[in-house]
Amino acid sequence: MAGKENVPGKENVLGKVVLITGASSGIGEATARALGAEGAKLVLGARRTDRLEKIAAEIKTAGGTVEWRKLDVTDRADVAAFVDFAKATFGRVDVIVNNAGLMPLSPFTALKVDEWDRMIDVNLKGVLYGIAAVLPLMKAQGMGHIINISSMAGRRVMATAGVYCATKFGVHALSEALRIENNDIRVTVISPGATESELADTITDQATKAAITNLRKQAMGADAVARAIAFAIAQPDDIDVGEIMVRPTITTH
Repeated sequence: MAGKENVPGKENVLGKVVLITGASSGIGEATARALGAEGAKLVLGARRTDRLEKIAAEIKTAGGTVEWRKLDVTDRADVAAFVDFAKATFGRVDVIVNNAGLMPLSPFTALKVDEWDRMIDVNLKGVLYGIAAVLPLMKAQGMGHIINISSMAGRRVMATAGVYCATKFGVHALSEALRIENNDIRVTVISPGATESELADTITDQATKAAITNLRKQAMGADAVARAIAFAIAQPDDIDVGEIMVRPTITTH
C-alpha cells in the first residue's frame, strides 16, 4: 500500500524507556501491558508493591522488559528517585506517563477538605513532580515525551466534581504551557471519558458514590486508553500528538 512505510507502528515503541505512575491498576496497568507487548522497556511505579510485582512478573513471562519501584507521587523526592532509578537501569528516559490519580467526588457542602487536598496533591502536584523529575534529563537528551492523563472532566465541569475538575483543567493548562516552552519535548494530554478503574472506590460521599456507580456501568475498558497512549508514543519523533479524547460511544461522556 502506498505510503505504508510512513505509518507508525510497534517499531516506534520498541526499545523506548517508558515510566508509568499509578501502574498498579486501571489505565496504568493496561498501558504497561500494552507497551510491554510492543517492546517498550518499562519502569512501573505505584504504592501497592504486591500489585506491581505481579504485573511485572506477568509482563516478563510474556517476553517484556520491565522493572518496578514503590512510588508515592505526592513525595517530590520519591518521584525524583523513581526517575533516577529508571535512568540508572536503562540509561535514559524516553517517556513518562503521569497517570496516578484520585477521584473522591462530593458536593462542596460536604466539606471534605482533606479529600480536596489529596486530589490536588496527587492529580496536580503529582504530575508537576513527574515533569520536574524528567525535564532536565529530557532536555539534556534533546528529546523526550511527557504524557499527562487528564479526563473529560478537564473539559467540562460537573456537579460533585468541582475539585476533581479543577485538577484536570489544571493538567491541561500546565501541559499546554510545557509544550509552548519546549519545542524539543513532546507533550500529550490523554482525556478519557468513563473508564473501568478503581477511581470510584475513593468516593466516600454515599449519594455521589451511588450516582457515579450507576454511570460507570457504561464505562469503557482501560485498554482503550492504553491504545491511545501507545498511538501517541508510536508517532515519529517529529510529530507531537497534543491531545487525545477517548470516550465510550454509548454515553454522552
